[in-house]
Amino acid sequence: MKIIFRFALLAIPVALAMLTGCGTTGGSAYKGGRAYHVKLSKGTQTVYVMEGDRLLMAAQANVGRGGAETPSGHFSIINKDKTKRRASEPDAGYPMAYWCEFAPAYGFHEGFVWSTPRTHGCVRMHKEAAARLYALVQIGTPVDVAASLPENAKYAKDVMRIDQSRDPDPPRSLLMSPAWFKDPPGPLLVDQ
Repeated sequence: MKIIFRFALLAIPVALAMLTGCGTTGGSAYKGGRAYHVKLSKGTQTVYVMEGDRLLMAAQANVGRGGAETPSGHFSIINKDKTKRRASEPDAGYPMAYWCEFAPAYGFHEGFVWSTPRTHGCVRMHKEAAARLYALVQIGTPVDVAASLPENAKYAKDVMRIDQSRDPDPPRSLLMSPAWFKDPPGPLLVDQ
């Protein structure tokens, strides 16, 4: 399976800030002395990571479908788990790598990205995008989820869209293996 995937990572200096470590202030959303904010547009299925008005990352996502919508509102990252697996059926054990939980049982994680809403309410992202989001956020980072966002007009058109709906499922032995959680290459991936 060969997937060509690109997303907007518009602030290379962020990579340098990430490599210098992180500082926190009493559970706030500061990382490396910078305040980050995650925004999700359910209408365009796009995740934005912002530093004030500056875009750090924009990537396609896959949101909840009818009857299992991704919740809207103001949240914050409450849990992170790089090697999370689905605990419930269907598909117990399915990898949900780079889990960034923003509401109880709802989070951003790696998984197949479709062009239409398809999830059980979580936000699936391509592995590279999920890994970078995981590296950028920390417990307490604000998350806003809405049907539409002002960032859509400015950035959504530049985010490459993919549709993995026809990609074959990886072998179950790989999905259940610790090897599934191997980091993709990239300068933003640092242990936290």
